[in-house]
Amino acid sequence: MSQIESVAVQKARAAENRTVSAARDAINGKVKGIRALLPFLGPAFIASIAYVDPGNFATNIQSGASFGYKMLWVIVLANLMAMLLQNMSAKLGIATGRSLPEVCRDHMPKWLTYIMWIVSELAAMATDLAEFLGATLALNLLAGIPMIYATIIVGIVTYLILMLEKFGFRPLEKFIAAFAVLIGLCYLVETVISKPDLGLIAYHSVTPWIGNNESIVLAVGVIGATVMPHAIYLHSSLTQNRIVPRNDMEKIKIQKFSTKEIMIAMTLAGFVNLAMMYMAASVFHNSGNSHIADLTTAYHTLTPLLGSAAASVFLISLLASGVSSSVVGTMAGQVIMQGFVGFTIPLWIRRLITMLPTFIIVAMGVDPTRTLVISQVVLSIVLPFPIIALIYYTQKKELMGVLTNKPITTILSTIFAIVILGLNCWLIVQTFLG
Repeated sequence: MSQIESVAVQKARAAENRTVSAARDAINGKVKGIRALLPFLGPAFIASIAYVDPGNFATNIQSGASFGYKMLWVIVLANLMAMLLQNMSAKLGIATGRSLPEVCRDHMPKWLTYIMWIVSELAAMATDLAEFLGATLALNLLAGIPMIYATIIVGIVTYLILMLEKFGFRPLEKFIAAFAVLIGLCYLVETVISKPDLGLIAYHSVTPWIGNNESIVLAVGVIGATVMPHAIYLHSSLTQNRIVPRNDMEKIKIQKFSTKEIMIAMTLAGFVNLAMMYMAASVFHNSGNSHIADLTTAYHTLTPLLGSAAASVFLISLLASGVSSSVVGTMAGQVIMQGFVGFTIPLWIRRLITMLPTFIIVAMGVDPTRTLVISQVVLSIVLPFPIIALIYYTQKKELMGVLTNKPITTILSTIFAIVILGLNCWLIVQTFLG
C-alpha cells in the first residue's frame, strides 16, 4: 500500500469512527431528530439499489407500455413486501451479529446449506447479468460505444467502486446513496416531462387487476425484479457489525433507527419503480406504442415523443442503476459465498466470473431486454428460499432475543411468501405446460 493510499485509509477510518461515535450519541439520546438518524443512513440505501436495477426498467416499462397504469398496484404490493422483508433482514444482523447465510450455515444440515448456497449463487448470477447488461446497454446507447467495449468499461468502473470497501463502510455507502438520489432525480424529471394522469396513478396503485397470462408473467417479473433474494441476504450483513449493540436496549434503539432508514430508502425505490411504469403508460401506451418491449426501442421512441433530453435522462438513470446495482450484486455474492460455505475468492476474480455471462450474451447478439425479463423471472422463482429462511429464523426467540418477530410480522411475511410461491407455481405450470 502506497503512503498516499495509507493516509487515505487512515482518514476514512477516522471518519468511520466519527460515524460510530455519532451513532452512540443518538442511542444515548444526546442528539435528536434528523441528526440522530444520519449516522444510521447507509445499509438500506445500498440494499435499495437492488430494487431499482435494470431488471426493473425492463419489466416496468414493458408492463406500462402493454397495460397502461393497470399494473401499478403490483409495484405497491411488491414494495410493501420489500419493506417488511428488508426490515427483518436488517433486524437479524443487529440481533445476532451474523448474516442470514451465516445463520443458515450455523443451524441447517450441511447438505441443505450447500443447496441454499448453489441456488443463491444462481440468483446472484442472474442478478448481476441483469445489472451488468443494463449498464452496458445504457453506455452503448448514450455514448455510441460498441457493446463489447461498453461491457469492459462497466466491468472496470464497478471494480474500482468496489475498491472503496478498503476505506471502511462509509465511503461506499455515500457513493451508492448518491447513485440512488441521482436515479430518483432522473425520474422526477421524467415525471414532469411525461405528464402522467395523477388520478389514474392513485386509482391503479391501490386497485388490483389481473388481466391475462401475459400480464401475470409480467407481474411475476415485476415482483422478482423488486423483491430481490440477494438484497435480503446482503442487508443482514450490512447491519451485523456496523454499529455493534452492547446490550438489549441498544439493539432495540438501533433497530428503530434502521426501520426509519428502510422506510426512507424503500419509499424512494418505490417511487422510482412507479415512475418507470407510469412514464411508460403515459408516453408509450397512450400514444399507441403498446408494443414497446425492449429498452432500446423505448429509448428511440422517447426521442420523437418527448425529445432528446428526456431520452438522455432515461439513459443516465439506466446507467447509474446498472453500475451501482452491479456493485451491490458483487457485494451480495461475496456475502453469500462467505456465509454459506465459509470462504471467499478475490474480488477481481468474482468480478471477472460475473462478467462472463454478459460477455456471452453480448457476443451472441441475444436481445438484452428479453434477457433482463427472463432473469427477473428466475429471481422470482429463487426468492422463496431466502424468505422462508428469514421468516423461520427471525421468529426464533432463542436466536433473536428482544428483536424476535411479533406475531403480526410473522403472519404478514408468511402471507407474502405464500403469494410469491403461488405466483411462481403458476409461472412454472404456464412455462412447461402452456
